[in-house]
Amino acid sequence: MAKFTVPRNVEDLLKLANAIYSKHLADGGGSPLVQLEDYNLDAIGPNLQLAQAKHMEAEGYRRQAEKAIEERDKLMGDIAGVVKSSRDLLKAKFAKSPRKLGDWGFDVSDSTPGKKTTAEQNQVM
Repeated sequence: MAKFTVPRNVEDLLKLANAIYSKHLADGGGSPLVQLEDYNLDAIGPNLQLAQAKHMEAEGYRRQAEKAIEERDKLMGDIAGVVKSSRDLLKAKFAKSPRKLGDWGFDVSDSTPGKKTTAEQNQVM
């Protein structure tokens, strides 16, 4: 028995929808799809090319974003290490006045740590 699947990914779905719409237009009034009751292919069809163009535009942006993230990650290098080491040195230097770390951009919390619950104590960091 033949099996006919509907693609799940947008690009393939749009390609199939455009093929269906093209055949529907070619068949004109003799197209069996004029019998669709819940959907009007003549109303939906003109949007297919625009949807496909927008999909391709979005894919271009996705690729640009991936490239930018990859380039950013290469530039990150030792940034996390220098931030942590800076924090540690400043905490030691200003042990009696930790609020001064705020001058370097750190968020300084005045709250005193409370007693940890059993669940918090068992949590792996």
